[in-house]
Amino acid sequence: LQQALHSHLDNIPPETRTGELMGEFGRLYEQQYAVALFNKMRFDIEGGGGPQNQLLHRKVPLKNKSIFSGALFQYLEENKKWRNRFLFIPDSYNINYYENKQAHDRGLHPKGTINCAGYRVLTSMEEYLELLNTSLPGVKAKVGSSPFLKCATQFPLILWHPYARHYYFCVVTEKEQQKWNAVFQDCVRHTNNGLPEECKVQTPAFTDAVRLYRQAHGHYGTWEMMCGTPPQILANLVMETLLPEMRDLITPKLKGKMYERQRNWMLISDAVYGLVQSQTQAQYEAVVQSCEAGRPPLETTIRTDMDQIITSKEHVTSKIRTLVLPKAEKLLKVSIQPYISSILDALMEPTSRGFFEVRDLFFRELVDMSKNLLNDDNKEKLGEHMEKISMLAFHPVKMQSCYEKVETLSLEGLQQRFDVSSPSVFVQRAQILMREQMDDAVYTFEQLLHQSLEGQEQEDFCKTIQRCQDRVIKKFDYDSSTVRKKFFREALLQIFIPYMLKQLTPSCSELPRFQELIFEDFSRFILVENISEEVVLHTVMKDIMMAVKEAAVQRRHNLYRDSIVLTNSDPNLHLLGENPPIDWAEEYGGGQEELDGENTGDPEVQKRRRMKQVVSMIQIEGNASVLPNESCLEVPAVDNIPEEKTEVRSDTSLSQKMRSLSPPWASLLTEAFLITTVAVSAAMAGKTRLIKLIYG
Repeated sequence: LQQALHSHLDNIPPETRTGELMGEFGRLYEQQYAVALFNKMRFDIEGGGGPQNQLLHRKVPLKNKSIFSGALFQYLEENKKWRNRFLFIPDSYNINYYENKQAHDRGLHPKGTINCAGYRVLTSMEEYLELLNTSLPGVKAKVGSSPFLKCATQFPLILWHPYARHYYFCVVTEKEQQKWNAVFQDCVRHTNNGLPEECKVQTPAFTDAVRLYRQAHGHYGTWEMMCGTPPQILANLVMETLLPEMRDLITPKLKGKMYERQRNWMLISDAVYGLVQSQTQAQYEAVVQSCEAGRPPLETTIRTDMDQIITSKEHVTSKIRTLVLPKAEKLLKVSIQPYISSILDALMEPTSRGFFEVRDLFFRELVDMSKNLLNDDNKEKLGEHMEKISMLAFHPVKMQSCYEKVETLSLEGLQQRFDVSSPSVFVQRAQILMREQMDDAVYTFEQLLHQSLEGQEQEDFCKTIQRCQDRVIKKFDYDSSTVRKKFFREALLQIFIPYMLKQLTPSCSELPRFQELIFEDFSRFILVENISEEVVLHTVMKDIMMAVKEAAVQRRHNLYRDSIVLTNSDPNLHLLGENPPIDWAEEYGGGQEELDGENTGDPEVQKRRRMKQVVSMIQIEGNASVLPNESCLEVPAVDNIPEEKTEVRSDTSLSQKMRSLSPPWASLLTEAFLITTVAVSAAMAGKTRLIKLIYG
């Protein structure tokens, strides 16, 4: 393969394309780094204002947790056979696959690791072949015609990437497929979100440099492959140009049958992608290291001349505004304003449904816990239930119903006009925000409940849970409104700003001359191109703010009006956020049980085997046929949050009706419902004393 690569790529060596891109990107990154540093230091001094979050935020949510582990079948391209593989997914969301479960338990290195950034999860061969056909024009595959595409079962799971290697898995039941699909989707969702928001200088410098690079090459719209870590994103940027050149050069030289040519093309693409990624990794680290080394003198200059820099920037902004504003306002009136409301509606409907489902799922879990504690109200059971609920936000199967709501988002009819490649950019961002909101709600509930239970008798568990639940739901509604409104504003800006810049760029050729108005000492912190974009942004921002504000008046979206601001409504709550994480199993359940299996003196192996698992294992029901080597192995881990109820209650419909009501009525009816359930359960058990206690 390496010899073939060298013979095919003599005319377009990947290192040449990578070097060209990194040279231009490095220059842009250095410019944007100084601007981002100035903006960060100015923000630290002046502050940003805005609504204060009501819910607490967990700093390290997945400490000592794994997401999922189990066995399925993997297709091995080297021998064209299906083999049983044990998969382990840690808190990094990278998929590690082993020869078997014993290899994992012994602490051996995995046979491979899959970073899911940029991948798509497919559950049918038809979907896969359709994408495969588009990757190599002129070489078309038919379902079932290719030996290496024959699935061993009816339930495939395929990880597809436009540049990297494809991975083929399958399971024996539809239930397994659904669970693994949810887990893989969460791996993709998490690894796509690879730019840390807490890096207030490097992240904005990187994203602005990538955006300006693509704009310089005529690409103004959203970009699906802006996913993963910076080196991965830069590799995607190189491949965006390199892949078409490779295809034109290599396709005529590929020999053999149709499936052999497709397979060889995928191997070549994967090898080149890996080579490019290693090059971008090294060169990006060098660029960042150089900028970080020059940071101290920049900070000194900014601290010393902050006022003068701001004054100089305002002066230049006024000059640029005179040139850009009339053209931007005309474009806004003709090409943007007529579409704001329709695009906002397309964003709001599925996103709001998703957040409503998050709220409802949180409510259901707490009601189910309260009902279960009525029959067995002791601290051990409470600790067991809370250990499960604490990881609710990171349970992909539980959260799947929430994520599916927003996946209906469609911008059909508007995508081509505003150069939006796919709504997936907005879908995944909304899903990340939904998961964060769920975890904030769960974490806040944990802290409130733990504080309330200190020194409290067990008979008060249900009432305490209800009080904490009501407080958290109210805070969730406020934060959910704030988060969604911010998401809508940012999404509209992502759609409109690139379109406006593309239309305005030809008529703004005079912009470079304004650089002469900036003092040389301040020229690193004030860039004419950035200022012109800010002018365009402020032009459209007024209309976007007004559209979102009007939408908040409509009750169907359950958004708070901007005039409703909760500040310091619960000042003591934020002190709880500084408390250490609560280990419910240890504190209330007497510690985690010892795991079965051989003892080992290696502390790392013991830690790995005792790591708590968010998603429980699949139990194959009935007499489902199982291929050699069972499809899903039991894992010694905590079976957190089982997907199926252990018992079916006749009061399900009543619970659903209660949850559909508005929050105040729901809380009142829930409390009455719980008291009634207590009375009925107690009467059935003959516990008349408890009935007298409740009803006096």
